Formats: sequence, C-alpha cells, structure tokens
Amino acid sequence: MSIDPRRKEKIIRYKAPKNQGQSGGANEDMMPDYMNILGMIFSMCGLMMKLKWCAWFALYCSCISFASSRASDDAKQVLSSFMLSVSAVVMSYLQNPAAMTPPWAS
Repeated sequence: MSIDPRRKEKIIRYKAPKNQGQSGGANEDMMPDYMNILGMIFSMCGLMMKLKWCAWFALYCSCISFASSRASDDAKQVLSSFMLSVSAVVMSYLQNPAAMTPPWAS
C-alpha cells in the first residue's frame, strides 16, 4: 500500500480570469474583422470602378476572414462579405472578359 504524498486541502482549481468589462479584451484577434472590412471595401471598388485586381484582392481578403473567423462570430456578415467579393469578380469579368492587366502595367 503506497501513501499518496499530495494533500487534497492544498489543491486550488484554476479559474480563468474574466474581462474587466472591456469589450473584446487585449487577447482578442481582430484580423478577421479587418480582413472583412478590407474585403468589402475592395469589392465595392471592384464593382464601381471595374478594377479586376480589386475584386480579386477582395476575394482573397474574404477567404482570409472566413478562414480565421471564430465559431462564435456572426456567420451572416462573413458570408455576405464573401458573396459580395465573388459577385465583384463575376461582374468585372462579365463586363470585360479580357484578361486582367496588372495595375502597374498601364
């Protein structure tokens, strides 16, 4: 029979610290939100100015935002940003089906 050297009265359970009423907190990752905003801005530029590179960059930002979003995030906002960027790419190629020229080649 072995004697357990641990003392049960000295065991203290870990309790995660709560945020002090701050919205977000210092450890919250804001990159999905920034990419979501950038995706919406670039998709609107791609739609309004008919810039294909803006539409592709919007799709890239939306994919990053979707991939790094948390399960607790609002799925409607991420999906609407993704659909807006896809529609920007589709509409820019429907209006002008020629290949994309890089912005520095003009």
